[in-house]
Amino acid sequence: MGEDISRKIELRVSNHKAYVWDVNDLATLRAEHHICGVLTGTLPHLSQQNVFLGVPLVLLPEEVVLLVRKQLAVLVDDPNAHRQPSPSELLRWNAERISSTKIQLAATEAKEAQQRESTRTMSEEAMRKRKQREEKRAAAARAKAIAEGADPDSLPAESPAMEERPNTPPGGVAGGPSAVYAVTVPAESTELEWYSPQSATYTTLEDAKVAGVWSYPSTLHERAKCAVFQDLWEKGHFMGVGIKFGGDFLVYPGDPLRYHSHFVATVHESPEFAIRPMEIVAHGRLGTATKKAHLLCGYDEGKQEVSYYSIEWAGFG
Repeated sequence: MGEDISRKIELRVSNHKAYVWDVNDLATLRAEHHICGVLTGTLPHLSQQNVFLGVPLVLLPEEVVLLVRKQLAVLVDDPNAHRQPSPSELLRWNAERISSTKIQLAATEAKEAQQRESTRTMSEEAMRKRKQREEKRAAAARAKAIAEGADPDSLPAESPAMEERPNTPPGGVAGGPSAVYAVTVPAESTELEWYSPQSATYTTLEDAKVAGVWSYPSTLHERAKCAVFQDLWEKGHFMGVGIKFGGDFLVYPGDPLRYHSHFVATVHESPEFAIRPMEIVAHGRLGTATKKAHLLCGYDEGKQEVSYYSIEWAGFG
């Protein structure tokens, strides 16, 4: 248990973007570290795949900086963590893949055969009961005809029983040309012999920057955004992307799955940053229209301090 708590989350970096692929790491980031990120993975032919997304989780650069500085995560240069495999390694990997596919196909065919046998047994029982019902109805009709003095042989013939109709299972015969099966092909890099993240892991932003893996933050504005993000995070807030509401971050009092955001935060690299009156009006009107207050965040790099000023439209009527 102690090893699980002390284990740092691996942020796999590619093209200066950090991804999280492990669902357990996703749960840890959200539940324990108040980090949400953005899910971007989709599945082919899945309905509403633009609404319900899956792994990988893409982290904001401010989230990456925070996790690494707090020693909660490490950066992994994912492309360089995959070395060139040898021919023997490729042969073993291909043989394991084919073996896994055959095992899954055999298990699926056995399950379908069992289901067909169960369906056939149920169909035979259903046909037997239907035949009994038809015989009872015919006997009752004959008895009624005799009681009314009619000729029982003049009664209309019953419809043919179900056993005279061939029962063709939907989708063709299992194992035939029309049979289609879905198999799971292992695609995790951790299962590959030629995957070695130890040689491409960086525990500090400085080391990752020297190696050319990570460069954020590199400007004063980026440093200001990281400082504001960390300060709000340390106050217990959750943060999300705020571009849809005209800001840098959305500030939530708790998990975004349970709460609406209270603030739209805009970051300025100085507490004395000049703001036009029209910007104040726009921020106030937009924030009020979306039931939020706008938060102006100023960063003093010399003092390493963050200051806040909130705007909310009020006083009408």
